[in-house]
Amino acid sequence: MIHKTVIVTEIIAPYRIPVFNALAQRPEIDLHVVFLSENDPTLRQWRVYKDEIRFDYDVLPSWRQRFGRYNLLVNWGIHSALNRTKPDVVLCGGYNYLASWAAAYWARIHRVPLLLWSESTAFDLRRRYRVVEFMKTQFLRLCTGFVVPGRSSSNYLKDLGIGEQRIFTAPNAVDTSLFSKFAEVARLDESQVRSRHHLPERYFLYVGRLVKAKGVFDLLDAYARLKAEHRGKVGLVFVGDGSDRQELVERASKIVPGTIQFLGFMHREELPAAYALADGLIFPTHSDPWGLVVNEAMACGLPVIATNVAGCASDLVENGWNGFVISPGDASQLSLAMEKLASNSELRVEMGRRSRERVEAYAPAAWAEGMVGAVRFASAPLQ
Repeated sequence: MIHKTVIVTEIIAPYRIPVFNALAQRPEIDLHVVFLSENDPTLRQWRVYKDEIRFDYDVLPSWRQRFGRYNLLVNWGIHSALNRTKPDVVLCGGYNYLASWAAAYWARIHRVPLLLWSESTAFDLRRRYRVVEFMKTQFLRLCTGFVVPGRSSSNYLKDLGIGEQRIFTAPNAVDTSLFSKFAEVARLDESQVRSRHHLPERYFLYVGRLVKAKGVFDLLDAYARLKAEHRGKVGLVFVGDGSDRQELVERASKIVPGTIQFLGFMHREELPAAYALADGLIFPTHSDPWGLVVNEAMACGLPVIATNVAGCASDLVENGWNGFVISPGDASQLSLAMEKLASNSELRVEMGRRSRERVEAYAPAAWAEGMVGAVRFASAPLQ
């Protein structure tokens, strides 16, 4: 049986295209994606790789405004898009947009099963707000089933009283083959890559937004705590941009000895070169529903140091096996983990090999398989 499936999601993110393509290739699924916007230029600088899209989609008309940390995105045309596609199942990628609620109520009126694609975890900082929690509770009641990326999100839904039989895992994935291939190419041309990107001979790598909530100041503090002999040999490279960049640069200039570089934002095809030559990826976030940069780094064969509040940590990073799992905000603990990697090349190589091995299970095809299971479940009562 073919299930006409509509996914309502925010933007045409480069990491989503491969997983949507994989789902569209499944014979059981007739996929249509409704994007609420092409991109969010106020927060992200991603390119929109439309030439890679292999599924039907719409981009709704929209109006976006940021108020400090808050993002207001207003769309029109969601009901028309759903009436036109006549889905058997609607899947919403979250509940924090007005269009998601409009889609949910359209599904309820038309007796179409609704799935929530949820990445929230018990460590989500948004849980501090009662309004957010109330909205979440109300949206959950509208849903037939739920799709999560991994254990942390699954456990969170169970804590909210959702039965295990209604939860399906579609592991968060990137195009692992692309990152792996580009990383190998970079290693074969190591001297040119270092020269082109001004990379140190050795370095730890951070990729993401340069804001306090991502733990970037903890990382800088941890690097400063490394033994001087290690800072003399191993640098620290930040890839990304954000509101706290200038303060980071100022603090970094006071750390001696040491080499700290800020490469700015890098597009998807540029990132594997930065991953390929690093000693390891540091993901020191204070709150993150997943962290796809960890998938990317592991596909490039890197050990990972991540905080235990990162959604991906319980699935991707095994402490002492392919990296280290630490507490958020603990610069001392982070520094010790960095010391272990900096001082042991055999450990770095072995952990990197294990990362590459583990992330193979987090490929687009695996995500599509999980989604198919959720769609079948949601459709079953209507058959």
